Amino acid sequence: MTIRFDGKVAIVTGAGGGLGRSHALALAARGAKVVVNDLGVARDGEGASETPAQAVVAEILAAGGEAIANGASVTDAAAVQAMVDEVLAKWGRIDILVNNAGVLRDKSFAKMSLEDFRFVVDVHLMGAVNCTKAVWETMRTQNYGRIVMTTSSSGLYGNFGQANYGAAKMALVGLMQTLAIEGGKNDIRVNCLAPTAHTRMTEDLGAALPLELLDPERVTPGLLYLVCDDAPSRCILAAGAGGFERAYVTLTQGIHAAGDDAAEQVAAGFDAISDRTGEIVPEMGAAQGMIELTKASATQGRS
Repeated sequence: MTIRFDGKVAIVTGAGGGLGRSHALALAARGAKVVVNDLGVARDGEGASETPAQAVVAEILAAGGEAIANGASVTDAAAVQAMVDEVLAKWGRIDILVNNAGVLRDKSFAKMSLEDFRFVVDVHLMGAVNCTKAVWETMRTQNYGRIVMTTSSSGLYGNFGQANYGAAKMALVGLMQTLAIEGGKNDIRVNCLAPTAHTRMTEDLGAALPLELLDPERVTPGLLYLVCDDAPSRCILAAGAGGFERAYVTLTQGIHAAGDDAAEQVAAGFDAISDRTGEIVPEMGAAQGMIELTKASATQGRS
């Protein structure tokens, strides 16, 4: 199967460089009409210039593709809506949204200001919410949509100095989980991509990384699969250096504890609670409550 996007329209945020640029070029090369969105800011969110987006558009046009540049900030819901309206007026549909825009303001939590925490969450989480909300009704009407949230191992597993970034990135997983459920009946498939790549976002780590293996282009094949016709939904795909893995949010079988010494039972049974034998990936959040009620009912039946 060759993955193609002929006739499809894609919006890629943060596409003026790094991963976004790689995604935009690859989508265009496989037939998509691409909106290259980039505010053109520094990695901490300061400054603004449409030049990076325009440069990527020029690359796409030179290769024979179709693309337009857009400089809307993903944190500005009105500007995002105007971008979507412009795309619909020009091309009549929106099939793919890649929420890739992001910033870094790294510091240990003790030294981090609340302003820096809010700003990073606003760009990563609310930026994705703004963009997704703006295209959601169009995708529902079309009965077709492919949306990717860019999460991170820093959110999934933690990373020193990135409490703001990690919180925002893990929040995107929660957003994906629910939107995938809600969008299912309209063939809107929502996934997360957790990339490892050398971009300006990771340049401070450059000396410690094998940069020749960490090109953004080695991540993009995973993105292309997550937005194709046969894409999965509710997937967290990790990708880097040509390696691809899948991360899951799982639930163990656990134990039942009740009575005045329930806290002590939890303490004594924590190894059993942590035992991953028979763990599951719930279809939705209600599964946790059902498992807990089942254990409670079984215990009552034995009393």
